[in-house]
Amino acid sequence: MAAASAVNTPLTPEPFTGYLPILRDGEAMPPPRHFSEGPLPLFATPSPVEPVDAPAADSGGRVIPKRPAPPPPNYIRGHRQRLRERFDQGGARALPDYELLELILFRALPRRDVKPLARKLLDTFGDFNRVLSASASRLQQVPGLGAATVTDLKLVEAAAHRMARSRVIDRPVMSGWTALLDYCHTTMAHRETEQFRVLYLDRKNVLIADEAQAEGTVDHVPVYPREVVKRALELNASALILVHNHPSGDPTPSEADITMTRRISEAAVALGLTLHDHLIVGKERELSFRAHGLL
Repeated sequence: MAAASAVNTPLTPEPFTGYLPILRDGEAMPPPRHFSEGPLPLFATPSPVEPVDAPAADSGGRVIPKRPAPPPPNYIRGHRQRLRERFDQGGARALPDYELLELILFRALPRRDVKPLARKLLDTFGDFNRVLSASASRLQQVPGLGAATVTDLKLVEAAAHRMARSRVIDRPVMSGWTALLDYCHTTMAHRETEQFRVLYLDRKNVLIADEAQAEGTVDHVPVYPREVVKRALELNASALILVHNHPSGDPTPSEADITMTRRISEAAVALGLTLHDHLIVGKERELSFRAHGLL
């Protein structure tokens, strides 16, 4: 009876474990190992891209063109036009220094009121000429004055020097003494540091070279007589004129100026060269060593 009872008892199926053995070469493969990593995506996630400024577009996708920069206010345009008209009618004499400086600044700063900047430049450097002759590095220290504006100012200075130089170079100096003094004043009177220049002349006293020999400080410039006469021989010059400036504005010669001039004169005479004069350029006037009996 027991056996019959076992036969008639229904079989309970075992729960499914989730793994069906796979045979390979007649042997069952071990169940796969389980890893903690999550499944890899089918496609790599793209890295974020920096946003790029795109032109504005309307609701229909049409590009909206950028608006041009607004013109300067009417009061600035009117002021500039009045300055130009006064300059056209009366020239530079019709304008004070700050307004003449404004006319130059208009080009580099077309949409700004440049009157405060012009006055700031004059307060910083003293006058119109000293603004133009100031070094680029000093000009760039003035707030509101960028590189382009500094270039415009130095361009005006270079043009003035070129015009003054054209009146004396390759021309007899003695018959054009006034033009020579004007040239020296234009190029040196408003410098902030001392500069020593030598004008070399040929046998007919024609100016054949104008060279800056040395740059100095506010009250001193090193000069080497040997280098001055050596350069004269290299240029085949017969005579020379010495020129240097006094940034203080007073052209009165110092004892060092007199001693240096005497040494150069002695070196020139030894080589058959003539030292015509030594000019000291001040802010308002020039001093001639020969005219004052110092040479």
